[in-house]
Amino acid sequence: MDTFFAQLSHSVQQARTLEDLTRPLLEMLEAVTGLESTYLTTVDLAQGLQHVIYARNSRDLQIPEGLSVPWGDTLCKRALDEGRPFTDDVSSVWGDSGAARDLGIQTYVSTPVRTDDGRLYGTLCAASSQRQTLSVEAQHVLSLFARLIEQHVARERLVGQLQQANNELQTQALTDALTGLPNRRALLVELTRLTSLAQRTGCWLMAGAIDLDGFKQIHDGHGPAAGDEFLRSVSTRLLAVLRKGDVLARMGSDELLVVGLGPRLDDNCEAAAEQLRQRLMSVSEGHYSTGAAELDYGGASVGVVCMDPLQASAEETLRRSDAAMYRVKLERRHASQHQAPRPVSPC
Repeated sequence: MDTFFAQLSHSVQQARTLEDLTRPLLEMLEAVTGLESTYLTTVDLAQGLQHVIYARNSRDLQIPEGLSVPWGDTLCKRALDEGRPFTDDVSSVWGDSGAARDLGIQTYVSTPVRTDDGRLYGTLCAASSQRQTLSVEAQHVLSLFARLIEQHVARERLVGQLQQANNELQTQALTDALTGLPNRRALLVELTRLTSLAQRTGCWLMAGAIDLDGFKQIHDGHGPAAGDEFLRSVSTRLLAVLRKGDVLARMGSDELLVVGLGPRLDDNCEAAAEQLRQRLMSVSEGHYSTGAAELDYGGASVGVVCMDPLQASAEETLRRSDAAMYRVKLERRHASQHQAPRPVSPC
């Protein structure tokens, strides 16, 4: 018995996954019960199916892993419903069970495995094609092993929930809440990745700064809700014209940035940069319906630069793209100031 508990203690301490824990437990369960098949199942009540996930078969009776059977026809369900966890005469007690008949089960014992909120997770079972007795000790061991599996399942679920929560927090930390775009922090990570990729592939790195001219007037004149909807709509339009692999991020209240790979370093990048600039400006121009207002928007100011990835730092890329955008902004402002005034229609 000391050897048994030493083996059990070692198995529990070393287990990292449910499989790590279950397989040695099934081996010990076979030794304690003397039954030729031991197995762990899960029960999908919504689908009405029971699945054998781990099994140990030492003699004639074979309970295959991966076996799925209708839950309503299983010995496990009958045992639970009738409060009969053990029988050595399956053919007489549950002779109408097709699953038992097909597998040739004569002796059967099981105990439920439940989640920490009491819901049925599955069953831990042992079976034989021959009639065999079962000691009280063996039944206690079966229950003990089921509780150990329950604890491990609960721990795995807790770890999974913590990992999911951590992933969600990381996503929130890297995402602009209003537009769903990557934020400045995420952009810096992507910029580092794309710079490395450009170095490996021998391509230019292109960066385009986008300033939403007139955003303050929209926000102040029509309200924050209109401004928010306008931002989301512009973001959607910009995303629609980007290439696969390009990254669009929100850098500030009315500032966005696009980064992506350009042509190869031995090709002229300026034409590609101008094409990207014109594409972004054109798609941002047009009519916007914000709910609070109907807007005819003249388009964003966009400046796109080509950076040699072997020489460009993230700070320099941001600085140069921002400077290019401000040159465009000034040019547009100058052109607007020198446009001839529109004639006023007489009353």
